[in-house]
Amino acid sequence: MKAIVDCNSFYCSCERLFQPHLDNKPVVVLSNNDGCIISRSDEAKAFGVQMAGPYFLAKPLIEKHNVATFSSNYNLYGDLSWRVMETLRMLVGKENVEVYSVDEAFLNLDEFAKGDLQEAGLRIRETVEEWTGIKVSVGIAPTKVLSKVANHLAKKKKIETQCVVVLDTKEKIDSALQDTPIGEVWGVGRQYAEKLRELNAVFTAFDLSKKTGEWAHKNLGGVVGIRLVKELKGEPVNEMEEQLTAKKMIATTRMFGKPVKDINDIKEAVATYASRAAEKLRRQGSAANIISVFVVPKEQSHNTYFRHGPTISSYVTLPIATSSTNELIKPAVQLVDKLYEHGRLYKKAGVMLSGLVSDTTIQGNLFVAERDNGKRLLMNMIDNINFSQRDDVLKFAASGTKRNWKMRMEMRSPRYTSRWEELFEVH
Repeated sequence: MKAIVDCNSFYCSCERLFQPHLDNKPVVVLSNNDGCIISRSDEAKAFGVQMAGPYFLAKPLIEKHNVATFSSNYNLYGDLSWRVMETLRMLVGKENVEVYSVDEAFLNLDEFAKGDLQEAGLRIRETVEEWTGIKVSVGIAPTKVLSKVANHLAKKKKIETQCVVVLDTKEKIDSALQDTPIGEVWGVGRQYAEKLRELNAVFTAFDLSKKTGEWAHKNLGGVVGIRLVKELKGEPVNEMEEQLTAKKMIATTRMFGKPVKDINDIKEAVATYASRAAEKLRRQGSAANIISVFVVPKEQSHNTYFRHGPTISSYVTLPIATSSTNELIKPAVQLVDKLYEHGRLYKKAGVMLSGLVSDTTIQGNLFVAERDNGKRLLMNMIDNINFSQRDDVLKFAASGTKRNWKMRMEMRSPRYTSRWEELFEVH
């Protein structure tokens, strides 16, 4: 049996942990530069605050209902995520925990007796909440996709289910699938959900589970669709997560904290974004053949910060696929020279990596000498230190030190668990 443990409104839960007066109060967390809403408590949802909606549009509603609002505090969220995952490893064994995202992890519960699964789920939920202060929901089922369905129902009916749902019989599975809209199925996505509904064939997860492999291959992305339908039928597919999560392109883009004019500021930002993208690339075990850079000018004829001109972009094909930060920063910064126009204001930039291949099967170049010289070990050391210390403790000089372009975080809470000078004070 598989389980997925998912933190409830994770970013909001992290903020509430050190501000308990916000329990049962509406809370939202904003994206980079305080642009959009990326996390909402149940109370904020009840007031109609929309997920991923622009903050400036939701601000009147937020102020009307006195919704507590925070800028993203990734140092805090990352540390608390690590504590949740370590708790899970202690409960079920390190080898049985597969971290899926910052707030989700799959567990292998094959060692638990079938009749003990509900009790096991409750114990996992209660222990995580007691040890870390973060509330979670637990979904348990024969496959990863079905465990996702179970978790969706656990969150949807928190009081009734006590945030734990176990699908261990055909009757329970069929009932859960009938109660799950097709758009909520892991791996389907909005576009495929619309396509399936237009076919007048699939409206719920149960409808999809009744389709044949041939139908799934034709209408749901080939082999990935076949595997998805198998999982809904209760047949585990080991390649499922890899197929659903491996990215064909990796990007890091940000709005600047304020419009910038100096080319050096833009180069610093692009170098920083290239570093971020390289970290994601290595985490996936990939290397990139192509690097693209874009900048977005700000329309100076308008006062509002959200007006901008057309995106200006360029790309370069690398002589050898790479995941090394220094080998990606250099061409990225060189592309800025091609894109920059003196005297213009810019509000955003980004770096995209494509042509991804496995970093264990990189094809050489006859005309370029390939010298590893321990660069993979060096990149891993930098990643490990930065992950544990946060805030780019180790960075390349091209990323800058002053960072005048840095994003806005006007409502960020203290980094209670990772900065001595910001430790929580008890009076």
